[in-house]
Amino acid sequence: MLQRRSVLLGLSAAALLPTGLAGRAFGQAAGTPVQPDQLKTDAGDLVIQPVNHASLILTYQSSIIYFDPVGGGNRYTPFNKPTAIVITHVHPDHFDVPTLQAIGASAKLLIAPQLVIDKLPDDLKAKAKPMKNGDTGTIDDLPIAAIPAYNTTPDRLKYHPKGDGNGYVLTLGQAKVYVAGDTEDIPEMRALTGIGVAFIPMNLPYTMSGEQAAAGVKAFKPLLVYPYHYGKDGPEPAKFAAAMKGTSGIEVRQRDWYAYG
Repeated sequence: MLQRRSVLLGLSAAALLPTGLAGRAFGQAAGTPVQPDQLKTDAGDLVIQPVNHASLILTYQSSIIYFDPVGGGNRYTPFNKPTAIVITHVHPDHFDVPTLQAIGASAKLLIAPQLVIDKLPDDLKAKAKPMKNGDTGTIDDLPIAAIPAYNTTPDRLKYHPKGDGNGYVLTLGQAKVYVAGDTEDIPEMRALTGIGVAFIPMNLPYTMSGEQAAAGVKAFKPLLVYPYHYGKDGPEPAKFAAAMKGTSGIEVRQRDWYAYG
């Protein structure tokens, strides 16, 4: 158990609790989902399930929220069905209509940018709610805010223009979870406060380097950060970890996002 001196997910002197659920970082059997992580919050446990690349599942109380599910319906058969789905942007490693059609029947709500909703078939569009940068709303009665996600480096602007996609901050009691989507180290990221858990992309040329990601993370100071969206065998997580070394108050938790699927 890792004791923390700061507030983690709304609890003073709380811990990151494996409780039998926190899995190995690497070495997972091929074709088997990595074990989830379980964290305490002030209002119940948060279970974090890495799936693949940018796809993840957050389970909290009665909510099972899928972020950017792609890869076909069979990829999700080991997991509980979603109560809601969140899409960050239109790129195919984040948004796939056949996957949504295969898994989406149980979801009461699908949140996404308008560019995504415009591409949905009518049955999914009927349960979809558009969110643009700066919007706030609820998902499964939990507050959610759409955060800008975009490129700033001149030769990367073509990948993620400002306004096309979202990151999201999901509030769980006093806990805040930030799923960044595809972005660089932008002012809107640096301005975030009170983030307990952050999922930060790092792959070139599409998002940012490990060093750039570390600079952003050090600015907004989440208590726990997961590198994700880094590409199989991508070098950026190691660079990120090196750049974060010695930073107090922020835990870097590396999981293998490419062991399954």
